[in-house]
Amino acid sequence: MSDIKVPIAKPIIGDEEIDNVVEVLKSGMIAQGPKVEEFEQKFADWVGAEYGIAVSSGTAALHVALLSCDIGVDDEVITSPFTFIASGNSILYTGATPVFADIDLKTYTLDPNSIEDLITENTKAIMPVQLYGQAANMDKINHIAEQYGLIVIEDAAQAHGAICNGSNVGTLGDMSCFSFYPTKNMTTSEGGMITTDDEELAENARLFRAHGAYARYRHDELGYNYRMTDIAAAIGLAQLDKIDDFNNARIENAKYLNDGLKDVDGIVTPYCAHGSKHVYHQYTIRVENGDRDDWVDLINEYGVGTGIHYPIPLYYQPIYRTFGIEGDCPNSEFAADNVISLPVHPSLTKEDLDLVIEAVKKASDEI
Repeated sequence: MSDIKVPIAKPIIGDEEIDNVVEVLKSGMIAQGPKVEEFEQKFADWVGAEYGIAVSSGTAALHVALLSCDIGVDDEVITSPFTFIASGNSILYTGATPVFADIDLKTYTLDPNSIEDLITENTKAIMPVQLYGQAANMDKINHIAEQYGLIVIEDAAQAHGAICNGSNVGTLGDMSCFSFYPTKNMTTSEGGMITTDDEELAENARLFRAHGAYARYRHDELGYNYRMTDIAAAIGLAQLDKIDDFNNARIENAKYLNDGLKDVDGIVTPYCAHGSKHVYHQYTIRVENGDRDDWVDLINEYGVGTGIHYPIPLYYQPIYRTFGIEGDCPNSEFAADNVISLPVHPSLTKEDLDLVIEAVKKASDEI
């Protein structure tokens, strides 16, 4: 493989983030403190939610949200198998069982039509994964949840700033969970956030993230050390000032790629559902002929980085087999065999984008 000239992801850290971190370090308050509280409120305001609860990772956000909704042993949570393993693992952490519904092959998000047949007397929640920067069909999912009395927890780890039918991701469920991993649309280096409009759920989340303590040295619940540091929050505050510009750049880059790749044989470019704002955490194509790995090798040879998000449906993961968890999701399996993510991040120049387009075209010619 030749050298990669255009990486699949590139976090953007500027002087603002550095200055904010230095200010925190000089203050001496480097654990959870006033910067976390400020970041929580500003992020919640940006999303349009009443409450924000900052935690140490996106995985921690999912775990805490599930616990806050009293999900545990003998409960079932319907979610997607076409996602990062944290989505399913967070359910297992509570003692509940993930039940896998299939995806819509246009959006790669949870297909509402695959949900109802999976609902049992043990089903307690639906966890739609807002994959690649686009929301699932939340109107239909929330209608199903209301009909059956189910909780909805958004896995919004990849969808900061996305919109579904006029409503912001982060306000489309009982609780919503974001990740600030370095490759996400905004970062705190590591970290996560829960948003909700429910005061009781917000209080529950604050309890579970801090050892189950309502007051110092009094522990009412089995909680965890999932707190965010002021150092991470300081980075997040600077990134929050930039996230709209970051997202706009991703959207413009995706439009440029769509235009350049629209006539390339053998691929399907990303689809944006009507009424949605897709913020392109990933720009993911699907190949229709040849072997996906051959496409990857050829694109890499021309200097363009790629990613496979995600190559194995969760129910095929070895650890899930040990739990006896199975699934039957043909769309998810088809996507896992045929998707390729291409660079779309805000650092890309026009020359970078042209190189991405040229690499895919050349690969198509050789397949």
